[in-house]
Amino acid sequence: MLKPRTRIQERNFKAILEAGLDIFSQQGFRGATLDQIAEAAGLSKPNLLYYFPSKDAVYFALLDGLLETWLDPLRHMNPKGDPIAEILGYVRRKLELSRDFPRESRLFANEILQGAPRMLATIEGPLKALVDEKAVVLQRWMAEGRIAPLPPAHLIFSIWALTQHYADFEVQVRGVLGPGHDPYAEAMDFLTQLFRSLLNPAN
Repeated sequence: MLKPRTRIQERNFKAILEAGLDIFSQQGFRGATLDQIAEAAGLSKPNLLYYFPSKDAVYFALLDGLLETWLDPLRHMNPKGDPIAEILGYVRRKLELSRDFPRESRLFANEILQGAPRMLATIEGPLKALVDEKAVVLQRWMAEGRIAPLPPAHLIFSIWALTQHYADFEVQVRGVLGPGHDPYAEAMDFLTQLFRSLLNPAN
C-alpha cells in the first residue's frame, strides 16, 4: 500500500503538473525539457525526478487527467432528454471547457498534431467507444424525426472544431475581435443559433 504524500510532497507534485501543463502546452512534447519544467515549478531537477522519473511520466500524468476532463461533457448527454437541448448543452459544456482549460486544450491539440503517438490507444479505445455510444443516441433521435438527419460522428466532430478553436486559437480570436468583446459569450450565442438551425428536423 502506497504511503500518503505529505503536505509538501503534495504541493510539489501539483506544482510539477502545473508547470508541465504550462511548458507542454506552449512548447509541445518535443520542445519541452525537464529543466524547463523544474524551473517553472520552482524545484531542482533532482527534486523533480523524485516525483517523476522522466519527461514522459509528467506528460502521461497530464494526459491521463485530461482524458477524463475531455470525456465528461459528452458523457453527460442524456439519451432521455430533449435532443436539441441535450446537444446545445454539450456545445455549452465544450465551450466552457475551452474557456476554463485553454492550456489543456492546447496540450491535447499538440498531441494530435504530432499523430497522437502517446494517445492513439485512448483515442481508438475509450474515446471511440463513447462517440459510438452517443452516435447510437443521435441516430435514434434522427430516426424519430426529433432532429435533422446528419452523420452523427461528423456532428460531434463539428462541435469539437467549433468549440476547441476558441482555446487553441485564442490569440487569433481575441486579436480579430479586439477589446470589449467576450469571445465565449458571443460564441455561445452564435453556436446556439447555428446548431438550432442545423438540427431543426423541418429543414
